[in-house]
Amino acid sequence: MQQATLTSKGQITIPKLVRDSLALHAGDKIEFILTHNNEIILKPVTKKVDEVFGRLFRADRPTVDISEMDALIKQKIRAYFK
Repeated sequence: MQQATLTSKGQITIPKLVRDSLALHAGDKIEFILTHNNEIILKPVTKKVDEVFGRLFRADRPTVDISEMDALIKQKIRAYFK
């Protein structure tokens, strides 16, 4: 069982094992759901597409057309199975 201590400011540090299990990182949002038994469910808030759009873009890398990408994937698959 993982535990955390509440500070005088009402803050806790989520134990590393829990953060790793939920794939939580700095800046991620989490939701606290209070059940009818006065228990709390800690749930990561999933990111919306708008929040992650463009993260794979790098100005130093040329863009690749979808048909070129498909051709490269097929080429790599063929090479792998030879």
